[in-house]
Amino acid sequence: MIVGRLRRAHGIRGELDVEPLTDAPAAVFAAGRGILAGTTDGDPDPAGRVLTVRRARPQGDGSILVSFDEITDRTGAELWRGRYLLLPASELEPPAEGEVYVHELPGMRVLLADGEELGVVSDVLDLPQGLALEVRRHSGSAVLLFREEFVASVDREARIIVATPPEGLFE
Repeated sequence: MIVGRLRRAHGIRGELDVEPLTDAPAAVFAAGRGILAGTTDGDPDPAGRVLTVRRARPQGDGSILVSFDEITDRTGAELWRGRYLLLPASELEPPAEGEVYVHELPGMRVLLADGEELGVVSDVLDLPQGLALEVRRHSGSAVLLFREEFVASVDREARIIVATPPEGLFE
């Protein structure tokens, strides 16, 4: 489960600017917590490395400056730039009713409220406007912003998204 992305080194002591990708950054990046290192694609690090949070402090832009025990200088921190941080799903709070983890979206069926099938989520895009779903159809694909006005509900168990897309998007 992806919980953050290492954006860049900060300072000379190995701190990293982290973009939190979790609703609970204070708990995830708490001192002493072990976080699984990931690749730049979001997969677990093949070497199975774990980074231990030494200290974390929130920044005004929503990012967090994090020091890890295993990274002690800027040169070492630069090697981690662009990688993701992960936790086992069992260590995270389950999503609330109607919520879903981003990694669960691909493969979900997208329907209109009347049950008409629009397609299947083939990818999740991180756009400046927010998360968007690439919905694969028989004839190409369409991109649907993952916003309240376009996504009426998400059923994790049934793996169904009920959408209210803008007129003409799926024609």
